[in-house]
Amino acid sequence: MKIFFHPIIGFLFILFLSFEIQEQEVWNLYYFGGQSNMDGYGYNSELPDSLDGIISNAMIFDGNRDNEGSPSGGIGIWSPVEPGHGYGFKTNGKSNELSGRFGPELSFANSLVGQGKKLAIVKYSFGGTALFQGAGYGNWDPDQEGINHYDNALATIKNAFDINDINNDGKLDKLVPSGIIWMHGESDAEHSQESADAYLKNLSRLMDLFRTAMRKNDLPLIIGKINDSYMYPDGAPTQPYISTVNLAQETFTKTDPCAAYVKDIESYSFLPDAWHYNTDGFIRMGQAFAKAALELELD
Repeated sequence: MKIFFHPIIGFLFILFLSFEIQEQEVWNLYYFGGQSNMDGYGYNSELPDSLDGIISNAMIFDGNRDNEGSPSGGIGIWSPVEPGHGYGFKTNGKSNELSGRFGPELSFANSLVGQGKKLAIVKYSFGGTALFQGAGYGNWDPDQEGINHYDNALATIKNAFDINDINNDGKLDKLVPSGIIWMHGESDAEHSQESADAYLKNLSRLMDLFRTAMRKNDLPLIIGKINDSYMYPDGAPTQPYISTVNLAQETFTKTDPCAAYVKDIESYSFLPDAWHYNTDGFIRMGQAFAKAALELELD
């Protein structure tokens, strides 16, 4: 029996194949999370010319930062990486209101696109938050009733992945989960010995859940070391239990074959508020995170 190939069916088949073989733009995606030193307190006005503008081939989805249990936590839009995604950033899910501050995402992106990568950053962080319920000004405990920062982070990740053309150039984009950058721990180190003692267990669980959310169990993890400025008037520590949290951070990264501990941060200078790094510190932080990301790729 002869089989006849109808010309319309043939056209549709060829059209289908053209879509199938259309090359997608591949973007290496990193999730940025934590508290205020992930938010970013660097001043845009102090940036060098090399960072004072849009970073080409780098996009960011900065989720709405909410501490009230609102369902709007994590909404946002994809936009180019540029100064203004630090403390004070706002979004309504349709447009962004950039702030006068930036975080480590800026120099991180600049460093990696310099290696020929297309970079996508998903960011959700909130200052003063803890992993331990009752510490800080809000927490990331997955077991807390109602919406908290863990839920907001998951919403941010989902909302970011729901967009299939992140730079709006008419081409389909493929987001490849490439790492998690975590700058957090000060609130747990300030609150109590109990919250500090629980940090290793809480951190391990949360990172496992983020890896699951991004569907990659061996996703590289980069943990930034928290530090104490000892800048209170009487020289007292801002975080009395920091040694316990530092040990938890280091233990976690030593026991996880796909994790790195960025200690360079201990040499950065603080702002007069005694808690947040200065502009140079946030530039160096992003560069240190990028270096760690590249080294984990090679391992």
